[in-house]
Amino acid sequence: MRFLTCVAFITLVVHSLACNTDFRERAKGDTREFVVVMDSVEWDSETANAIRETFGQFVFSLPNPEPYYDLTFMHIRSRSQLERIMGYKNIIFAAPIDDSTTVAAQVRAFLDEGTEQRVRSGESFAFPLIDQWYKDQYALILSSSTDSALAAKIRNTESALLNNALDKELVRWNWFVYEKKEQTQYSDSLWNDHGFMVRIQHDYIKRIDTTNFISYRRFLPDNDRWMWVWWQDDVRDISFLDDDWINRTRDSLNQQFIKGRTDSMFITTEYRRPVESTSFQKGRYLSYETLGTWQMINGAMGGPFVNFTYFDESTSRLFMIEYSQFAPSVRKKLPFVRQFRAMGRTFESDSLYSVRP
Repeated sequence: MRFLTCVAFITLVVHSLACNTDFRERAKGDTREFVVVMDSVEWDSETANAIRETFGQFVFSLPNPEPYYDLTFMHIRSRSQLERIMGYKNIIFAAPIDDSTTVAAQVRAFLDEGTEQRVRSGESFAFPLIDQWYKDQYALILSSSTDSALAAKIRNTESALLNNALDKELVRWNWFVYEKKEQTQYSDSLWNDHGFMVRIQHDYIKRIDTTNFISYRRFLPDNDRWMWVWWQDDVRDISFLDDDWINRTRDSLNQQFIKGRTDSMFITTEYRRPVESTSFQKGRYLSYETLGTWQMINGAMGGPFVNFTYFDESTSRLFMIEYSQFAPSVRKKLPFVRQFRAMGRTFESDSLYSVRP
């Protein structure tokens, strides 16, 4: 068994093996659905509610709130049903370690004796299994000494639990977006001409190409999507770089380049809804990810956006990548937002690039 803190290492190793030597069938189910395996008498327990509050919490940085994950509760009726459950894409097995339920017995069967003792002592409680029974699978075993203790641990580690599940989901979206084909001529051009690249999905078409701003669009009548990249050279001091600067700069670029039918129509951030920014480290890049919704000034249009801001200290260069969607007839926007979040993470900057005179 591996513990929650080791999940990134496990994901890397097993995913690498899966890409090269894993010929098993892929797990079934929606990438945004978790099957939660608990005894039916526990579906109103503290643990069940903590799982709903964590994995089923609403995402508000969308035109309409959507759950982080859809949850389906199941209990184990038979061995054959357990085998079917173990074929799903995302699974949570949750029970107090010494409970008398069938699910608790199954949890104990998953764990060795030493791990069981760590659960009883409160030392460990979450055990992710990557591609355990099928390819492209994320299973999570949750257990503690009591129902209330397990619920408290889930709530106290909400961010880590969600981030680990999201990491697996973004790997899936990366495969889904680029499996058919990608516009390598666009990413190669960015690399050769401008010293950076981001992977471009197969049916995006270049629209605007200026000195330091390039946009691409994937136009479909019911699901219009576009992206743009912007960069600035010779950035030595980034003390200005914060959430406010990112959003002011985004709004300025959108007003200048992403317009409606007339010049008086342009895109800006919809600040009446949540706009969420987080920073993270991607290799050598200081990175920011901003999620929210946009609106059209002087036009009845809007939708979600995902923005990435990257600073490459080795070349003193600052980059922005933004993805947006306009799809009023598409009810669920979160799958496309997750696609954007995977796509923007394919950014790379050439450490040997030097600005041409």
